[in-house]
Amino acid sequence: MLSAVVAAVVALSSVVAPHSWNTPPPPDKIVIDVATVNGTGCPPNSAAVSVSQDNTAFTVTYSTYTALVGVGAGPLDARKNCQIGLRVHVPQGFTYGIASADYRGFAHLERGATGLERANYYFQGNSPTAYVQHPLTGPFENDWQFTDSTEVGAIAFKPCGEERNLNINTELRAAAGTSDPKKTTSYVTMDSTDGSITTTYHFAWLSCP
Repeated sequence: MLSAVVAAVVALSSVVAPHSWNTPPPPDKIVIDVATVNGTGCPPNSAAVSVSQDNTAFTVTYSTYTALVGVGAGPLDARKNCQIGLRVHVPQGFTYGIASADYRGFAHLERGATGLERANYYFQGNSPTAYVQHPLTGPFENDWQFTDSTEVGAIAFKPCGEERNLNINTELRAAAGTSDPKKTTSYVTMDSTDGSITTTYHFAWLSCP
C-alpha cells in the first residue's frame, strides 16, 4: 500500500460550509494514504505519491503507464487506464479543493498515428466530472504536458468534517490511424500527475467553522 504526504482537494456540498476563500495552506503536514490503485496503466507497485514540503502540491508518478500500438504491442495495449483513490487527512479547521492538475509524459507517434490523454477527478459520493481530453497527432516525438483547470468559482471542496476519498482517473490511448502497424510502433506514456494549491494553479485552501 502506498502512502505519502500531500496537499489535495475536495467538494462543496458541505453540511458545514467553509467560510474563508483566501486561507493559506495549513502549517502541519497533510498525510495522504493511497486507498486504491486499479487499472492496466498502474499495476501494483508502479505508482507513487509525494507532496511538496510547503503543502502546496502533490505528485503521482507512474513507472509503467504506456499505451502502445504496432510492432511489439499486444491486443490490449492500445488503451491503458488508472484510477487512484486518495484518502487525505488534513488538520482540523481546514478543507481543500483542486482547481488544476498537470499531466505530463512522452510520446512517439508515427506519421498518421494518433494519441490521446484524458482525465477527471472527483470526490467519493459525488458524480464524476466530465473527462477533459487532449489529442496528439503524428508525426510526434517529444515530451508533452497538459493542464486541466477549473474557474475559481467552480472549484469543488470537500465538505468540512467529512472523510471522502479523492478519485483521480486517467487514460492513455494510441491508434495506428493511417500508419502501418505491421512496420511501425507508436506509443504514449505518462510520467507524472501533479496537483497544486498555489495561486499559480488557481487552487484554494478553505478554513472551516
